[in-house]
Amino acid sequence: MAHESFEDEEIAELLNERFVNIKVDREERPDVDAVYMRAVQAMTGRGGWPMSVFLTPDGKPYYAGTYWPKDRRHGMPSFPQVATATAEAWQDRRGEVLESAGSIAATLATHRDTDPADAIDLTVADEAAQLLLARAWDRQLGGFGRAPKFPQAMTIEWLLERHTRTGDEQELGAAIHSLDAMARGGIHDQLAGGFARYSTDAQWLVPHFEKMLYDNALLLSAYATAAALTDDPELARVTRSTVTYLLTELATDDGVFVSATDADSEGVEGRYFVWSHDELTEVLGHLDVEVERWTRFLGVSPAGNWEGVNVLHEPVPRARFVEQEGLDRAAFDAEWEQVRTALLERRATRVAPGVDDKVLTDWNALAIRGLVRAGRLLDEPAWIDAAVRAATYLHEHHVVDGQLHHTSKAGRVSVPAFLDDHALLALADLELLQATGDPVWFERALTLAETAHARFHDPDDGGWFQTSADADDLYLRPKETWDNAVPAGTSVMVEVCLVLAGLTGDLTWRDHAEQGIRLFQEGARQMVSGYGWLLRQVEGLAAGPREVAVVGRAGAARDALARVVWSRPRPGVVAVVADPDHGDRVPLLEARGEVEGRPAAYVCRQMVCDRPVTAPTDLAALLDGGPEDGPPAT
Repeated sequence: MAHESFEDEEIAELLNERFVNIKVDREERPDVDAVYMRAVQAMTGRGGWPMSVFLTPDGKPYYAGTYWPKDRRHGMPSFPQVATATAEAWQDRRGEVLESAGSIAATLATHRDTDPADAIDLTVADEAAQLLLARAWDRQLGGFGRAPKFPQAMTIEWLLERHTRTGDEQELGAAIHSLDAMARGGIHDQLAGGFARYSTDAQWLVPHFEKMLYDNALLLSAYATAAALTDDPELARVTRSTVTYLLTELATDDGVFVSATDADSEGVEGRYFVWSHDELTEVLGHLDVEVERWTRFLGVSPAGNWEGVNVLHEPVPRARFVEQEGLDRAAFDAEWEQVRTALLERRATRVAPGVDDKVLTDWNALAIRGLVRAGRLLDEPAWIDAAVRAATYLHEHHVVDGQLHHTSKAGRVSVPAFLDDHALLALADLELLQATGDPVWFERALTLAETAHARFHDPDDGGWFQTSADADDLYLRPKETWDNAVPAGTSVMVEVCLVLAGLTGDLTWRDHAEQGIRLFQEGARQMVSGYGWLLRQVEGLAAGPREVAVVGRAGAARDALARVVWSRPRPGVVAVVADPDHGDRVPLLEARGEVEGRPAAYVCRQMVCDRPVTAPTDLAALLDGGPEDGPPAT
């Protein structure tokens, strides 16, 4: 529709004659998108993009739809016909239009997507897992649902953490199967790392070539979690290549991350990424390698696998291919590095896709969280350092006169922050606190969480609105009700509140979190893949909330204790590794120090702790012992 209608001179003349036209970037204004998408769904029975909504001067919708062709076809009216008819309705039947718009707005304002449950039912996670595996898991090709297939990183990470609590091998298998299938598919950039937005087919072969920051941030955490759980070197390799992609292709000179790279280059989707058989073999012919072996490895053929060209992928798992070829793995890896480097050098001579260079607070916070989690799980402190740099930039440049902002471009901030910005940046800060022990991250997170709760909380139904109480430019306040491409603000705030309850001992935070879970738990029973982030929080409650303080001077002894804590995901555990002199600024660390001059670990439940331990084996025994009934004796 962008090419058919929005670039057409005659349609532009019609629209400019009849309307005040407003084009919205839904990434810059997710609140506008949410409000009017709800209207489109209510008025047409379905949603999607492109989305066109015809409004009264005070912003109320009176007609809406998604795609209309430039010319009438297949029984669909043309976009010019729709625009003309809506303009004439406003001109000739304004009273009817105003009445209809008012009725639509009133109905949407009072509509509830879900009613809060009376109490939390932790079995919702069990029922959701059974439903997901029975109805959505593609047992043959990996992933969940049919084509087009999306990565579903939040669902996968929930299954991984759930496995650590339940030990269910099928849940682990579904998660690993999906990660393996994506890693070998064309959705994964086999040369430079990073993942495209989704696969157009069920086989994960042909992607929509656009790469989004949020997808790669979420997948980074999922792959790191899987690598830590399985000790699978392939999962660790993909984790590392995803970090490399983030830090080399999406990072700015200031250490934050741009939003996306386009699917098209030179007006053709995928041109930058695909290969003809002749070009690829010509490049490899200059290397001292067996060319035919590498065309087999990358799934390249003279006929191509998509529109006469080839999307690079691994038809056979790497370990199996090495075995089939009778190769030494070290020699294979060294030769692959030659091949990969040569192909990247040739690809760099092409016209690269465009870059969406706006810096979004919420998406950057997801990247920070992913870097910290991956850095802890795979013991890569440099990744945590990169996260510190990005978070520092957001706090120093996206906070102006005490107010957080949603986006910046070329260093200029705009759009006051939404719930997602406050919640995700607070969570990123809490991840940094746990990894670095620096109390500044606790103080920043607490300020963000208190601000978010004061400005966005819904005291009637629970959860949090997407827009603040003082935002008055929309006809209703949207509340994101499910974890879509990115987690819902309420789902993230639930996690923030649970972490703060563990760090502060203030169980009011837990009350807020449980209220948010009660709001959406019934939806999670029915549409599992839309609540992956929220279900992970339910796992934490089911596992039994625990707090861990590792206190001591930096060095090998403290690092050994920290590795026990971070060796694998631990649902429900809030852990901080810190120097002894930080105790007066983080409540969990108060009155907790070294024991006989050695770093010590305190394992607690609701701020009541076991005796401190100094040996990693003793800490592992405490953490792996499972939840107990009630808090332990001091």
